[in-house]
Amino acid sequence: MGRERTGRQGDGGPGVREDRGPVRYGPPAPDPGLPVLPELAEVLAAAAGRGAPEPAGGSAALREAARAYWDRRGLHGGPGHIAAAPGTSPLVLALIAAHGGDVLVPRPCPASWIPQARLLGRPAYQVPTPAECGGVPDPYALLETVRRVRAEGGRPRLLLISVADDPTATVASPELVREACEAAVAEGLHIVSDETWRDTLHRPHDTVLLSPAEMCPDDVTVVSDLAGALTPSAWPVAVARFPDTERSAVRHARTLDILTALGALVAGPVAAAAAHALHEPDAVTARVRRAAALQARVASAAHQAVLASGALARPPQAGRHLYADLGPLRSRLAARGVTDSLELEEYLTGRLGAPAPGGHRFGDELGALRVRLGTGPLLGSTPQQQTESLTSPDPLGLPHVTAALSMFRAALDELR
Repeated sequence: MGRERTGRQGDGGPGVREDRGPVRYGPPAPDPGLPVLPELAEVLAAAAGRGAPEPAGGSAALREAARAYWDRRGLHGGPGHIAAAPGTSPLVLALIAAHGGDVLVPRPCPASWIPQARLLGRPAYQVPTPAECGGVPDPYALLETVRRVRAEGGRPRLLLISVADDPTATVASPELVREACEAAVAEGLHIVSDETWRDTLHRPHDTVLLSPAEMCPDDVTVVSDLAGALTPSAWPVAVARFPDTERSAVRHARTLDILTALGALVAGPVAAAAAHALHEPDAVTARVRRAAALQARVASAAHQAVLASGALARPPQAGRHLYADLGPLRSRLAARGVTDSLELEEYLTGRLGAPAPGGHRFGDELGALRVRLGTGPLLGSTPQQQTESLTSPDPLGLPHVTAALSMFRAALDELR
């Protein structure tokens, strides 16, 4: 959530640009920078004549497709424990409302989580993450935060995490996931695990991603936005997998009630395309694999450019973004009038010609010079260029990719 120069959220004071604060100007998920898969477009077009709305939580066909998707990943269960919504924002909002109590999130965290908790009048407490990754809180810091909140009269009930993370593009180790989840469950917290980016691992054979639901099956609800890897972001659909317990059955029912009250129903044609993608036919799996490999190469080049400038960033392991800390360049940025992440966002967005949301959007301190940099804009500005990037054996050698990376490097090198 953005922050105004006065330090207040969206107070709209004189001379304050509106797009610096209100939630509606917050950053979307990193853009893939790729055209729609033709096979999915055909499925959507074939279903365009469907006039009947999807039921709350998704049709039987969509829920069965989601069940099969998770079953192939070792998370077994029936379609009756699944709910779908038009994107993760309404789905996570409904989950927070259905569980009650205070919310804990890692710092930094996805841009929508804290505003959603605040919208419901719930406190959202941030917990530091370890040095090696984001998305999952340090277990000892988590225990300390829970005890402090309770001592102050709070009711911590829900922990939101992302093992493959936005904004940091890191993947938490299985050991950290296990320790953090054991600490959370021991303190009576339910865990919502956002696994939107699990199918975008840059080195899938070298990176072990452990879902919290594999180790704490009765205490974890898994959420996935299909726009992470399977469907275009313009076709909003996300799915949630609930534990097979009586308590979760009640929360599942509450979630469906909330989605119904919000009118948060998946559009019929989108549901058809989503179900097709979730069954993972050959064309879909080939696109997912190629896209992840492409993003890995471009993200690695962008990461090298960040480090060469003197800035810091963890090596990106998933997704189509990286999270850079320009703190070491503070004096050079200050000479350009950039003293916080809000000004850094404005400066780099202008220099790069692409969204570069500052760390304040993700719950980091305003004074920290951190920024999420997307790799999608480096793949080309037209569908033809993007397709060429996807199919080329040497995408970094393509003229349009070379030019985009050169512009990216230049924007950072001038700060050295």
